[in-house]
Amino acid sequence: MGKIFSILVFVGVPLSIIGTLLNWSSVIMFVVYCVTIIALASFMGRSTESLAIVAGPRIGGLLNATFGNAVELIISIFALQEGLIEVVLASLTGSVLGNLLLVAGLSFFIGGVKFKRQKFNVFDARHNSGLLMFAVIVAFVIPEVFATTMDESTTISLSVGVSIILIALYLAALFFKLVTHRGVYQHNGEMEQEHEEPEWSKGKAILILALATAAVAYVSENLVHTFEEVGETFGWSELFIGVIIVAIVGNAAEHASAVIMAYKNKMDVAVEIAVGSTLQVAMFVAPILVIISLFLGTHMPLVFTVPELVAMVSSVLLMVVISNDGESNWFEGLTLLAAYFIMAIGFYLL
Repeated sequence: MGKIFSILVFVGVPLSIIGTLLNWSSVIMFVVYCVTIIALASFMGRSTESLAIVAGPRIGGLLNATFGNAVELIISIFALQEGLIEVVLASLTGSVLGNLLLVAGLSFFIGGVKFKRQKFNVFDARHNSGLLMFAVIVAFVIPEVFATTMDESTTISLSVGVSIILIALYLAALFFKLVTHRGVYQHNGEMEQEHEEPEWSKGKAILILALATAAVAYVSENLVHTFEEVGETFGWSELFIGVIIVAIVGNAAEHASAVIMAYKNKMDVAVEIAVGSTLQVAMFVAPILVIISLFLGTHMPLVFTVPELVAMVSSVLLMVVISNDGESNWFEGLTLLAAYFIMAIGFYLL
């Protein structure tokens, strides 16, 4: 898999530059940009994993939290600069749906086909369930309810206040898991992962991470410019592009990692990728984008559409019910996948 991504990077980055300079078709470049970003994201993930092993679990956890959704954050910032607030909010929705339903569903299904019954840390599952309920059902629904009686400036003020609280609680959650309660709820199978060898040295990992991040920023800026023409060509709405396309591209590398881990029966890691990434999006990426938008021309409120909210709340409730017993099987995975495709059809037809 690593060799394939390496080839895609060495082919995709030059093609992205050449195609941009020569003004190739937006549809062709959309495909090139998406494939290139997915390949670059895999390099970012591998370098972050190497740094996490070298630096230790505490700093490693912080690194993974920071760079886990870096690609989507970069794409969203450039989309905000273009005034595409609907695409940004839709991509945040898509990340929540994609992680909880598509990624977790594929992980449970593929792992469940090989192993009839898979277990993961039930204490982590219940801890994450509470945070998911808070982040999506409380922090996302409340601004929507209150915004109906507020003007635009007051809604922005409410969104900023909610965002600051979300970031503070997210940092507190990291402190809880990595410092005060590190190892308290450790699963028996987690000990065997402590003596890993990093793929790259510290210096090499930092260099690759810096270069990959810079390349993603360049390609993402150009990707955003193709949205309008691609939407008109295929009849896709901004909502569908954000919820399905941008969300899948921005999280593709870690999606693949979760499925591979499930296939290896490392369900603690697979579930942490799926649920942990969702928490990063809801409690860190979304509020950070709200604050960043204050310094750009377009201010983004933390107010989603009713279909987006219903879809996110439904996916959270379904994931909480399925994962709270600390076990999974292929049928539970199929149930999550079915929910994702039902919602994808709905967003396509909107």
